[in-house]
Amino acid sequence: MERKRLYILCACVLPMMICSGLVYSMFSLYMAEVLGAEKTQIGLIYMVGSLVGLLFAPFLGKLSDRFGRKPIILCSMASFVLVFVLYSMVQSYLLVYPIQILEGAAWVAIGAAVAAYIADITIAEKRGWAMGVYQQTISVGWVIGPAFGGFLSDIIGSRITFLLGAMLVAIGLILVLFLVKEPPRQRN
Repeated sequence: MERKRLYILCACVLPMMICSGLVYSMFSLYMAEVLGAEKTQIGLIYMVGSLVGLLFAPFLGKLSDRFGRKPIILCSMASFVLVFVLYSMVQSYLLVYPIQILEGAAWVAIGAAVAAYIADITIAEKRGWAMGVYQQTISVGWVIGPAFGGFLSDIIGSRITFLLGAMLVAIGLILVLFLVKEPPRQRN
């Protein structure tokens, strides 16, 4: 039963992992070539998302303890849909900063909620293995995504690629909504 729930969760978040590889393979080039960001600005933009994660990770993890793993996973994925739509519309690299705030929060929220979900559905002796399966899912996304991201960006442009990424994450969100069940909580 735990294997089935783990595999379902991983299959449902795989579209988001593919999308992240798809987008980030060409995001720096997009910011430089389309939005006119200098290298320093690109570094600062990435820093903002990471800083939000650094500052708010425990709080966002606590939200998954309070409201449940599935609602936080859904909110995070919905945030990513919005982030990628906004990336497709933005006209200045300065507007990427606030989007990065949302994105940084979404990354740490889904990371905490998925890890907690896996811990909830897996016995202690198999948690390392289960986390390894989840890491495999991330790696599969980053094997598939970057090649398609570069290819699609060349063929249809970055903005349309962002929209395709948003649709891919939306598919994952719908899969989570219907296929992932809230796990029972571990009480220690």
